[in-house]
Amino acid sequence: MTTPLAQIRNFSIIAHIDHGKSTLADRLIQACGGLESREMVDQVLDNMDIERERGITIKAQTVRLEYKAADGQVYTLNLMDTPGHVDFAYEVSRSLAACEGSLLVVDASQGVEAQTLANVYQAIDNHHEIVPILNKIDLPAADADRVKAQIEEVIGIDASEAVPISAKTGLGIPDVLEAIVKRLPPPRGEVDAPLKAMLVDSWYDTYLGVVVLVRVVDGVLRKGQKVRMMGTGATYEIERVGVFTPKMRDLTQLSPGEIGFITASIKEVADTRVGDTITDDRKPTAEALPGFRPAQPVVFCGLFPVDAAEFEDLRTAVGKLRLNDASFTYEMETSAALGFGFRCGFLGLLHLEIIQERLEREFNLDLIATAPSVVYQMTLTDDSTIELHNPADMPEVTKIEEIREPWIRATILTPDEYLGSVLKLCQDKRGVQIDLSYAGARAMVVYDLPLNEVVFDFYDRLKSVSKGYASFDYQITDYRPADLVRMQILVNSEPVDALAMLVHRTRAESRGRAICEKLKDVIPPHMFQIPVQAAIGGKIIARETIRALRKDVTAKCYGGDATRKRKLLDKQKEGKKRMRQFGKVEIPQEAFIQVLKVEG
Repeated sequence: MTTPLAQIRNFSIIAHIDHGKSTLADRLIQACGGLESREMVDQVLDNMDIERERGITIKAQTVRLEYKAADGQVYTLNLMDTPGHVDFAYEVSRSLAACEGSLLVVDASQGVEAQTLANVYQAIDNHHEIVPILNKIDLPAADADRVKAQIEEVIGIDASEAVPISAKTGLGIPDVLEAIVKRLPPPRGEVDAPLKAMLVDSWYDTYLGVVVLVRVVDGVLRKGQKVRMMGTGATYEIERVGVFTPKMRDLTQLSPGEIGFITASIKEVADTRVGDTITDDRKPTAEALPGFRPAQPVVFCGLFPVDAAEFEDLRTAVGKLRLNDASFTYEMETSAALGFGFRCGFLGLLHLEIIQERLEREFNLDLIATAPSVVYQMTLTDDSTIELHNPADMPEVTKIEEIREPWIRATILTPDEYLGSVLKLCQDKRGVQIDLSYAGARAMVVYDLPLNEVVFDFYDRLKSVSKGYASFDYQITDYRPADLVRMQILVNSEPVDALAMLVHRTRAESRGRAICEKLKDVIPPHMFQIPVQAAIGGKIIARETIRALRKDVTAKCYGGDATRKRKLLDKQKEGKKRMRQFGKVEIPQEAFIQVLKVEG
């Protein structure tokens, strides 16, 4: 039986990390009887261990709930739990495009944060009706009036009818359900039009192959139907159609306005691109849904096994992970210092951290990650343009006409007393101030920053200068020309490829000195003196020397002339000189980890 469009509500929950988005989703599922109390767990939609531990949502999830409203009608509510982090901004934009309204959850004690802003603006761009919700109203520090004023001032939407709730205790949940039914619009769509459905998300299931989350815009999706992906041109026959309640429930078809899943013996998640349009193979729709673009990795780093014997295990692990995450890319690379490994591309730093943690946990691997770098665009003297992912592959300086680096627009919200430190940090990172405004006692700073400065330690330093109170969100804007140089680290006059990096000319010296000092502490002394140098081309910009282990060769000399001692010392000096020419410096794996920590 098809649900009438007027009785369907599709909505997503948007919030900053830790403002209670997943907890509210739990309460809504409980209130609508989606799961029995014995089946309930906290953060029921966050099914990865990392999601639960960190309190973040990584994959978008959907739940179909049946709700009997005060007017006696039974409504079908489709809830989308979207990731909040900037790395997954594209997935969020597709999830929002599949809905007509949003619940804006704001912590009544903390107020509006940077991430809330970014996602709310995306919702407004998608013409959403937005219902503000003040969560954690039961806390002593909660100040509903202040937060309402902040929502109106910073975001610019009416918060006079914001719903006060406590997702933890269940206070105010019926009011939220009524607000969803009354204030959010129903979807629109034509049953008789050619099939047009949006691919919202996909993941790999060991038994079913790829499970695809879809929102039907026009037409009907049926079991046994032959469909085509408009972005990739691939055709598939649908085997299963259903919805999540949040358990999988099979249906015979999905009608306009409904959100559900399909499976069709698809082997790889890479074949189902988020944002693609699904249509009938025989009677296709004239044009695809707008906004589709392939996922582009932004941050790259090398992943190497600590034990070279684990390389095959790492190959299997990245292959399996790629099955489930199409935005993660990898290719083989070798390093003189670290052996065989993979050069991997990620959507951002959180994505990098999550993938590394999943590889180590789920596949029991010990990994070393090289310093993260961003994608640079280079124009060569022969007018060709290349993209550089790995600083070790940089062409000769004489062949390069111009190097462009990615820039971001960052929005930082910070309490007033830390504003000076935050501005200084942004200036130190070559930032350009765009805007500074106030929302109550908090300053909102908008800066343009080069991404490669943010990739290293910006977030950690922002948290430390603001005692954890500042929140930060960004999006990539464009590529701009920059005076970048490749800095090599030489140990005993041998370049260490794993530590090569592209840095701004004004930064090269301080960063080179920091790495040399760190290496001096972590490389153990050898029988000969070892110079550790940072170099740009043929020019040495920083140097430290690791002292030699010295054997006391004069110990057997009793009495006699001083020249006897001198002779023995000269002989030792000659030997050390020869050793330095032919001696090989062993750099322990810990040294790389320590140095990359100083950078990362």
